[in-house]
Amino acid sequence: MGSSNSRNPFPATDINALPENCIANVLSLTSPAETCRLSLVSSTFRSAAESDTVWERFIPSDYQDIIAVEESSSLPDFKTKKELFLHLSDHPYIIDDGTKSFSLDKWSGKKCFMLAARYLSIIWGDTPEYWTWISLPESRFTEVAELVDVCWLEIRGKISTQMLSPDTTYAAYLVFKWATRAIGFENQAGESWVRLSGGEGEKRSFYLDPRGLPRRRTRRTCTDQYPKERGDRWLEIELGEYLNKSGEDGELEIHLQNLTSHWKSGLIVQGIEIRPKNSK
Repeated sequence: MGSSNSRNPFPATDINALPENCIANVLSLTSPAETCRLSLVSSTFRSAAESDTVWERFIPSDYQDIIAVEESSSLPDFKTKKELFLHLSDHPYIIDDGTKSFSLDKWSGKKCFMLAARYLSIIWGDTPEYWTWISLPESRFTEVAELVDVCWLEIRGKISTQMLSPDTTYAAYLVFKWATRAIGFENQAGESWVRLSGGEGEKRSFYLDPRGLPRRRTRRTCTDQYPKERGDRWLEIELGEYLNKSGEDGELEIHLQNLTSHWKSGLIVQGIEIRPKNSK
């Protein structure tokens, strides 16, 4: 048997001795979040993590096609690909004549979209007795829909799966807030589902109760969806999820409804956001 002091025939290689471009290529195969964490390893990793080689891999190759010509021409002149990436993740771009917004998920680099209320199919949305269209400075779109009075609440949205990042699990969220006076949603469950056009989606129950979470939650309601506050001070509620497989070509449909006989008012809808699920 060899001595415990025997020299290791396979000495460990100092990873920092690798060429910086080699480390950059490795980092480009991870994610923006992993790259930022690995940049703390050493000064060599930190330098490699700033490379355009890394951040160009995190930016979708078709981002200029997604952003309208007149808007892409107004993009600032960025010195690095990392600056461009951070801009696209922090500043949603309004596209398709104001009906959608586009951004990148800061943690994964995947595409994110929000469908404006005007792009959604809202039952009786163009009937002033039931819905009104207003402008709010805190909305990214020029108009949001405010519910005046309905008993039948139904909203639908759709987006081409070709616009989404492949091999990514997406979740759809209703983005909304409450007017000063909101009634008719107390303890009233709605249903939602997300599915490929012509397919089947798992139905979910959700509650848009303006009073917040119920004080007493039964075993059944523990699996239901409730609103959460976003960083932009709007509320959101998850409506369902979908795995966008590579090569998938179709329309992703999002549907929510609350068909109770209770008359409802005070809901303000900004849109439906589709973004990668659990990317943090």
